[in-house]
Amino acid sequence: MNVSYLRDRPEFLSSLAPAIVAHYRSLVPEESMESRNAKLRSHLNKDELPIAWVAHSGDEALGMAALRVHDLEGREDLTPWLGGVFVRPEHRRRGVASQLCRVVEDKAWSLEFETLYLFTTDQQSLYSRLGWELWQKALWRGNPVDIMVKKR
Repeated sequence: MNVSYLRDRPEFLSSLAPAIVAHYRSLVPEESMESRNAKLRSHLNKDELPIAWVAHSGDEALGMAALRVHDLEGREDLTPWLGGVFVRPEHRRRGVASQLCRVVEDKAWSLEFETLYLFTTDQQSLYSRLGWELWQKALWRGNPVDIMVKKR
C-alpha cells in the first residue's frame, strides 16, 4: 500500500467520490456527486489546507483522509482537523485508516501545529488506539459525535 497526495493522483477522484457519497448517504442525504467532487477538488493541495491523501495499491484507491482548517460546523474556533477519513469497505480492518491518519498527523506536525482535532460518530476505538483522546461531546446534523484531540 502507498499513500500519495490526492493532488498527485487525481484520477482516484472518480472512484472515491461515489463510494464516499454512498457511505454517508444516511448522514448527508442532500450531498450530490457534483458537490462531493467539488469538495475533493478543493483538497488538491500539498502545503495549504485543505490537503487530502489517498491510500492506494497500484491503480486501486483504498481510502483517503484530509487535513482541514475546519471540519465541524459551529466549532470554527478549533483548527486544524483530521477529517474525511474513509476506507472502501472491502479494504477495512487492514491498517489503511491507521496509515492515513499517521500521514495526516505527520503533515500537521510538520506545519508546526501543536494540536489536531477530529470528530467521529462511531470510530472512537480506532482513534483511541492511535493516541487520540476524547475532548468533548457535540452534535453534528443532530447526531451525537465525539470531538477528539491529539497533541504533538
